[in-house]
Amino acid sequence: MTNILILGAGYTGIAAAIRAATRTRRHGGKVTLVSASPRFTERLRLHQTAAGERLRDHAIADIIAGTGIDLVLGRVSALDPERHEVTVNGEGADTRRVIAYDKLIYALGTVADASTPGVAEHAYVYDDHDQAVRLARRLSELDRGTVVVAGGGLTGVESATELAEAHPGLRVVLLSRGRPGSMMGEKARAYVERAMDRLGIQVRDGAEVTKVLPDAVELAGGELIPSDATLWTAGTKGLPLATEAGLTVDGRGRIVVDAALRSVSHPDVYAVGDAAAVRQPYGVMHGTCQGGIPTGLHAADALADGLRGRTVKAFRFGYVHQPLSLGRRDAVIQFTHPDDTPRRAYLKGRWAIVYKETVSGSPMPTYRLLKHGLVPVGLFRLTAGLK
Repeated sequence: MTNILILGAGYTGIAAAIRAATRTRRHGGKVTLVSASPRFTERLRLHQTAAGERLRDHAIADIIAGTGIDLVLGRVSALDPERHEVTVNGEGADTRRVIAYDKLIYALGTVADASTPGVAEHAYVYDDHDQAVRLARRLSELDRGTVVVAGGGLTGVESATELAEAHPGLRVVLLSRGRPGSMMGEKARAYVERAMDRLGIQVRDGAEVTKVLPDAVELAGGELIPSDATLWTAGTKGLPLATEAGLTVDGRGRIVVDAALRSVSHPDVYAVGDAAAVRQPYGVMHGTCQGGIPTGLHAADALADGLRGRTVKAFRFGYVHQPLSLGRRDAVIQFTHPDDTPRRAYLKGRWAIVYKETVSGSPMPTYRLLKHGLVPVGLFRLTAGLK
């Protein structure tokens, strides 16, 4: 029997677990999935949770039912790749557990980069569902005031527009070092800017935050922007677990992998999703669900092929789109080249809303297909090496 351990039950970890279970069950594979929560977190929708929307609850046990996967609830506190052991701490006083593995898939994702002074103490982040709920509770207490969103990427723009629409009595300020939505094409970006203007969002580009205070944000130069709630979306980094374990990581703490998604320093460890520094011909991939699930599937396939003595193929991936919701009543979709640079084509308005909702809701149907040994057709076009 080969003990396959998967750390993390987000989009990528669950995909990897189901795929590994279906592809190795006839060849002595036993899959164990470790999750800090019994609830599946839809990270693509955390801005909706922060705005106060109640979303459908998905139990991880229900998602993986019928696969034979053993679910272990607890937080990973240590990884020893030399001894092939992982330490997991549950919620109880005597729930520390050491799990041995033969092969490991590391899918613990990333957390907010809290290196800016005051972020850890005073800002809200999207590291998990509970923190988005905390922000929602805080905003529900405010009749008026200012919400500062730091970070002008897709997450920052989605959050600013969602919060402005849900709380029209609050002043929403979006701070960005560059132009918000700068990765999009000119027309799509102009559409985003009009949407933010319509929602009354105050955009400050060229703004560098130097400190987050309990009731304000300090910019370079000393300017203070009063804030009743600050949401930090300006960058992520890998958990310290991988570095502490002695795995080779990049400057953001992500595990450096080879073409098969194996750790370059410890080949019995596969790293996927946001937790991995995956190099492609156009550069290192950035973290998205769009690219994360294919890495999970490929790692599971590579692991299964290795167990069966087959040639392991290199991972290849190309981006397709940048879906962006602008509140519940608007959206824009920027279609992209494989290297994520914008194409001329984009979608806006009603059809973009339908498109974005389809993308956000796609993981659950994907998992159901994977349980039957199937892979959605679209993933064949995105990723080479899938069976």
